[in-house]
Amino acid sequence: MRHGLAASVAILLVAGLAPVGLAQKAVTTPASLPAVDVLARGETVPVGTAAEDAADDPAIWRNARRPSASLIVATDKKAGLYVYGLDGQVRSFVKAGLVNNVDLIDMDLGGVIVVASDRNDVTKALLQVYRLNTSEATLEPIGSVSGGAGEAYGVCLLRDGDALYAFSVLKEGIIEQVVIALTKGAVSGRNLRTMKLQTQTEGCVVDSRSRTLYVGEEDRGIWAFDTRPDVSTEGRLVAAVDGKHLVADVEGLTIMPSGPRGGWLIASSQGDNAYALFSLPEMKPAGRFRIAAGTFGATQETDGIAVAGGLFGPGYPDGLFVAQDGDNAPSAQNFKLVSWRDILSTMPR
Repeated sequence: MRHGLAASVAILLVAGLAPVGLAQKAVTTPASLPAVDVLARGETVPVGTAAEDAADDPAIWRNARRPSASLIVATDKKAGLYVYGLDGQVRSFVKAGLVNNVDLIDMDLGGVIVVASDRNDVTKALLQVYRLNTSEATLEPIGSVSGGAGEAYGVCLLRDGDALYAFSVLKEGIIEQVVIALTKGAVSGRNLRTMKLQTQTEGCVVDSRSRTLYVGEEDRGIWAFDTRPDVSTEGRLVAAVDGKHLVADVEGLTIMPSGPRGGWLIASSQGDNAYALFSLPEMKPAGRFRIAAGTFGATQETDGIAVAGGLFGPGYPDGLFVAQDGDNAPSAQNFKLVSWRDILSTMPR
């Protein structure tokens, strides 16, 4: 979540720097570590809400049979949910209102399930549930379940056998673990347990291999929780905001797995317009990158991110990374598409 232009200007003045115009919204921290530039290979059509902080969070569905027909589901948090093709064109749109974050998961016979965090009522979080019609690139509404008492912010999903768990992250730091049941076209939810962080939270991702939930506390860092319902709800701070590798705000989180335990967790280091990589399972810093201007524009102030491995066509031979762009001027905000191979090449050998 951005602090806004006024706060950015105030920080610049305190640091003894002059504001350099409206286009530079984020504060670049001089102490942050270098980040290697990568270029986007594509971008989506801008969201429909212009001149506002509207685009927020993407999720990726890979079409294993026809990789180039894969889809991106993404939020305009002022209006609803988009389905984009890899060419960046809008395939469909659902007027869902104030939906902040989104995630999706393949339930095999249950289809591809999409869940979005609904903050149309800031006192009562909801989780909107859809089925992604992958052949038509449309979202079919199933229903909604409670995401807890408070303002809905983040959401991420875990499949455990036939069970579907949603983690509803509320703005004030509460995390509700909800089990979602899908039966005959209907949906129901039940809260299993509650976790808590001290300050504003949003981004989250689950490593299904270790059943570990990672949550970004925006000003403090990345926390890890065990998702098993019968264990402690206490979290561990596994990556602190240090102003070097990870610069507040901590925003979107996503995981690129490798093997039974390895891979990388990627975090949006929003404070210096970069992305921080951590190697799994140790969560050791493993490099930083930025999306620079090329054929497509650079990204700034990124909120949500998503990554998926595998072939996505010739432009994305080893995987696809999608990042929200908070400053796509003169157009409305959108999402940039980056080849995972290009990111992998930036990592220290």
